[in-house]
Amino acid sequence: MKNFWLVKQEPSDYSWSDFVADSGTSWTGVRNFAARNNLRRMSKGDEVLFYHSGEEKAVVGIAKVARTAYRDAPAKEGDWSAVDLVPIKPLPQPVTLPQIKAKRELKNIALVRQSRLSVMPLGGREFRMILKMGAVR
Repeated sequence: MKNFWLVKQEPSDYSWSDFVADSGTSWTGVRNFAARNNLRRMSKGDEVLFYHSGEEKAVVGIAKVARTAYRDAPAKEGDWSAVDLVPIKPLPQPVTLPQIKAKRELKNIALVRQSRLSVMPLGGREFRMILKMGAVR
């Protein structure tokens, strides 16, 4: 069964354009236990929304999990994990945080309730609603 996720990244650190240019990346550097546990729950083929945090605050693209959780090599201490993600396609229209907050059906997603979490699950219905808002056909 496929799961759906949202990952957040400051575009000044690593943008959707960087991700596409690299043809994918190891999603390293997560240092929050809840986010780490979410990484560990990801399965190959799961779909992921790529969200620009910071000033932009918008879902900008769709990615896919290419490799499930493994040890985050750059971590010097602790039990941290990484996954490999590959880009699928950009959203024709970015979906902003205010647009998401304005949808009653999305008021309980982690992006709204736990805004600091960098890796979060989404239900299939919520995932599809955000895609529709982004004009994905």
